[in-house]
Amino acid sequence: MNYRQLGKTGYRVSEIGLGCWQLGGDFGPIADETASAILDVAAAEGINFWDTADVYGSGQSEQHIGNFPHKPDNLLVATKVGRGQDLYPDGYSFASIRASLQDSAQRLGVDTIDLAQLHCVPPEILQQGDIFTWMEDLQRSGLIRHYGASVETIEEAFTCLENPGLATLQIIFNLFRQDAAEALLQTAKEKNVGVIVRLPLASGLLSGKFTRDSRFAESDHRNYNRDGAAFSVGETFGGIPFEKGVALVDGLKALLPDNVDNDLAAQALRWILDHPAVSTIIAGASSPQQIARNASVSDLAPLPESTHQALAEYYQQQVRPHIRGAI
Repeated sequence: MNYRQLGKTGYRVSEIGLGCWQLGGDFGPIADETASAILDVAAAEGINFWDTADVYGSGQSEQHIGNFPHKPDNLLVATKVGRGQDLYPDGYSFASIRASLQDSAQRLGVDTIDLAQLHCVPPEILQQGDIFTWMEDLQRSGLIRHYGASVETIEEAFTCLENPGLATLQIIFNLFRQDAAEALLQTAKEKNVGVIVRLPLASGLLSGKFTRDSRFAESDHRNYNRDGAAFSVGETFGGIPFEKGVALVDGLKALLPDNVDNDLAAQALRWILDHPAVSTIIAGASSPQQIARNASVSDLAPLPESTHQALAEYYQQQVRPHIRGAI
């Protein structure tokens, strides 16, 4: 596993991180034994950046991490705040955010949270700016070491980057959502803000394993939010209609070198790592085997520049017109 600097935090984090949304059961029920096995393999593979949130399974994901007995010495656990019932969409205050983070710290079994990220907070709240002052106050109090923001759009990302205390920025960035490569990544690098990439496989579309007939569990957001019924449509399949996404993947495969269906996910992750401003990719995994495959991407050679150019053209001409919601 290779490691990169996470912005101004000073942490060295694994290029492939672990997204822990699935530990909350939001992709279908997950047994305690499976959750523990996933964390075991992540630790063994050198994955030292684990990303969770208070709303993943109403705290279940944080609890799994807190209960895990074999945490690596260099582990960095990042959680999120801002989407809980008492906060979203207009209940934000210093007291409510502090209370939510205190609950997260208790579930994680820590006195100080390594990294607390604002969790897709409404843009008008970000623009007001008070919420960043509150995070700085919580940092000074010792409840959090660093703070960042997880955002849904490029515009929101630039708003967050205006705050000098911001340490990290979590964004949607993948072969089906390439806009951050235009200016955002460079700006973040100039401001020494670590970039954390989520949805690297567009909710699994870029695994290349789905067909138009694929079905998902009732509790899986790929079922109940595929058209944005529960939260931002961009958080599921990158905002692309599922059936169209499957067709676009078929076109994408022809552009990648040594095209083999089983390698599509690896090459999609490698494409992200080819952008030096990216600190880490939080790749979710429903099985220990999937984690090992994700981790191996760190050792792959960069994609050829000609492939990058072809993928950029394909995105602009074939993919981008089908994205729903703000980018």
